[in-house]
Amino acid sequence: MSLLRLKRRLVIARRGHKLLKDKQEELMRQILALIDDIKTHRQRVEKELFSALTQFWFAQNNYDPRYIEQALMLPNRKITITIKTKNILNVKVPVFEKVVTGDIRCYGFLDTSGELDFALHRLEGLLDSFLLLAEKEKTLELLADEMEKTRRRVNALEYVLIPNIEETIKFITLKLTETERSDLVRLERVKEIIRG
Repeated sequence: MSLLRLKRRLVIARRGHKLLKDKQEELMRQILALIDDIKTHRQRVEKELFSALTQFWFAQNNYDPRYIEQALMLPNRKITITIKTKNILNVKVPVFEKVVTGDIRCYGFLDTSGELDFALHRLEGLLDSFLLLAEKEKTLELLADEMEKTRRRVNALEYVLIPNIEETIKFITLKLTETERSDLVRLERVKEIIRG
């Protein structure tokens, strides 16, 4: 009975190992694709952010910094971010959605420069890119954690559990054949005694 139970357990362990190995390969494929996507997206965001900060710098240099500070002191814009989740290979990853109310320009145009308007407009356009980048990076982090867990499970099955079960099956099989041989020898002796 133990032998039959172990054989069933071995079949299940091998099937689980194959499924986990497939999951590991798919996670690796997803991670590599996400890394390339994040790299290009990050470069684009950094370039746009540099451009917006350059315009802020021009705005500060062309006008008195006090006017710029006063213009930006009371923001009128409110941004609410909701986090939803979606499943990628049974890993819950975040999806950020934003709700924007109000106007980003809450100042008079008399004491500020046009560069400030352009810089704020550029920053406003960067919000979606920042959220998408944060979403992708968090997804990458969660997928990498799941990849590590899956790798540990695959290794535990491949190098510990399956070899132990196979060893135990081999031991039980040898014991059973040894017992069977000794029973056959015993039966032959009994037959000889009865005949003799």
